[in-house]
Amino acid sequence: MIKTNACSGHAAAPVKLACALRTGGCVGCNVEGLLREVGLRPTRQRIALGRMLFARGHRHITAEILHEEAIAARVPVSLATVYNALHQFTEVGLLREIAVEGGRTYFDTNVSDHHHFLLEDENRLVDIGGETVGFAGLPMPLEGTVISRVDVLIRLRRRPAAR
Repeated sequence: MIKTNACSGHAAAPVKLACALRTGGCVGCNVEGLLREVGLRPTRQRIALGRMLFARGHRHITAEILHEEAIAARVPVSLATVYNALHQFTEVGLLREIAVEGGRTYFDTNVSDHHHFLLEDENRLVDIGGETVGFAGLPMPLEGTVISRVDVLIRLRRRPAAR
């Protein structure tokens, strides 16, 4: 049986940071220090967005939702800046990007090995532990390539109410 590796991308994040993110987010952490630790300049906007992302433990969020939260918190930031920050955070291992459908992408603060249920009726992701999903085999990768990771997204719909 081949175990899936839901996230090998967090290796870019330093050990201290990766450990903090795996164990429940960065509740009470120094976002400015974390940004410096991964090589990002701690701008006011990145610090504010980082606090919103990591202060409440693990979560799945879209750029639009984070932008709405920023506006509600009176953080002057454009949607484009939110997208840029989310992609930068992903590149350095602070977040995982989960493409659900053509135009819908979630960002996950939990960078540990795990997979997801998508509750289609609620547009909501729920974590599945990485150790609970496996395959008896995977196709051979194309010549000159290797499998870097396997992401599993299981789509769920509520059962219709019994009549």
